[in-house]
Amino acid sequence: MLYLVATPIGNLGDITLRALETLRQVDFIASEDTRKTGLLLKHYDIKKSQIAFHEYNEAKVLPRVLSLLRDDKDVAVVTNAGSPSISDPGFVLVRAAVAEGLPVTAIPGATAIVPALTLSGLPVHAFTFRGFPPRKSAARRRFFAIDRDSPHTLLFYESPYRLVECLRDALAVLGDRPAAVANDLTKLFEQVDRGSLSALIEQFSAQECRGEYTVVIAAAGTTSAPEETE
Repeated sequence: MLYLVATPIGNLGDITLRALETLRQVDFIASEDTRKTGLLLKHYDIKKSQIAFHEYNEAKVLPRVLSLLRDDKDVAVVTNAGSPSISDPGFVLVRAAVAEGLPVTAIPGATAIVPALTLSGLPVHAFTFRGFPPRKSAARRRFFAIDRDSPHTLLFYESPYRLVECLRDALAVLGDRPAAVANDLTKLFEQVDRGSLSALIEQFSAQECRGEYTVVIAAAGTTSAPEETE
């Protein structure tokens, strides 16, 4: 069986009992970063063989993992944080396993998308998650243009190195909409900043950005937003 195991996005206490049980009983763990997974396993006193499985070696390691599954071995896939396949390795393996009729299941758990959305103060009844925007400004603006008229709240992940430029491109394409930027979710210094895109650009331009960010932007036609910051 192939298990897609969600791991904490920050706070180690957010791992589920079922995830721990699965990690203890599988034969192998395919990890995006064996060092980071090793810290998680050590914290919960789990001793298990790991296979490095990340975006740079996915094609090379895929046959080995499929071979283990064909031999009735249990393999858990984990990423550095959150659910496998959500802007992380896993999709290619799942598709290959499904194509061969090999059993696959998911052990749900932490993800940055849902808490960022619910803490944003923006409408949650319908939303679109778009992963990481392109690195280059021109491509990023085309990326935002696809959802310019979307009636759904928009969510993105972004690196600290491109956060401000990403917000600037969003402002240029989408207009000065209400938005929220979440950082260090579930950690001690969790932060959710809310306001217009222009206000958030001014704020983050004046400070050092660290960690991974989840950006939430209001749907087309939304004109007001809460401004309180957590």
